[in-house]
Amino acid sequence: MATLRVLAPAKINLHLEVLGLRPDGFHELAMLMQSLDLADELLLAPSADGRLALTIDRQDLPSDGSNLIVRAAELLRSRAGLPELGVHMQLRKRIPIGAGLAGGSSDGAAALVGLNRLWGLGFAAADLHRFAAELGSDLPFCLEGGTRLCFGRGEILEDPDLPQRPGFGVLLVKDPSASVSTPWAYGRCRELRGDFYLDHEEDFEQRRSALRRGPLLEALQGERPLPPLRNDLQAVVEPEVESVRLGLRLLREQGEARVVAMSGSGPTLFALYDDGDQAEAAGERLAPSLQEAGFEHWCCRFLDHGVRVEDTPASAGGA
Repeated sequence: MATLRVLAPAKINLHLEVLGLRPDGFHELAMLMQSLDLADELLLAPSADGRLALTIDRQDLPSDGSNLIVRAAELLRSRAGLPELGVHMQLRKRIPIGAGLAGGSSDGAAALVGLNRLWGLGFAAADLHRFAAELGSDLPFCLEGGTRLCFGRGEILEDPDLPQRPGFGVLLVKDPSASVSTPWAYGRCRELRGDFYLDHEEDFEQRRSALRRGPLLEALQGERPLPPLRNDLQAVVEPEVESVRLGLRLLREQGEARVVAMSGSGPTLFALYDDGDQAEAAGERLAPSLQEAGFEHWCCRFLDHGVRVEDTPASAGGA
């Protein structure tokens, strides 16, 4: 029986600006997000038993209804009005867990795209985007991927219309024993920076426009050097999480990176290089000191798309 294979890429934040609080209690954000070629694999095979069965090659992840993959399958089946649909799903996890790289969100987006194809539901891209936004703030970006401006909670996407996709190499660094709670990070940001929050939509739009026209996008178009990257959550996490401070110092001391920053609410850190070869060379040079400090690392490249169904199905035996 043929199995559909869907790739679910990781992401990093090239810009994360906390603008203020929304009426719904979420933070209003202005971000630039970028997909990476570090990806999970989701294998999907149709089932006649009406079950939504998920297996994962990691024992530390839930495979029940709390997993975004299962929640996406349940939502899609419900919206289609076909409760009898079933599927066997297998996740091959490659993106580090709890890393601020949207691995869980990308897996959920992969389920939406893959099951829409597998079950022949015919939902349009706009439908999938709406379902994704219901499931989580990062899922709409994970559907589209590439280089995208993200506003609102992160679910409002704009294409910056770059003339060519950026080709940077990325060195990711993470302490596997470290974790940062995203609600804590945003709560701490509100405590420390709340006096500077904006209150009105016209003020939010001014900051969005500044990002659209700012030096970061000019740099990604090759018109100027990369500026320091802004992450308002890094500003509150770095002083309080030792592994974040140490990892950033190791990346900065290496000296050849274009920029060094934290992704999302952490704890994953990254350094950007001119290309993938430079990132791999930096990873090799830093490997002894990273290992001694207890860090894992990955080398990857910018990707110009989000979740994608592979054209060639995998065999059920290979799953």
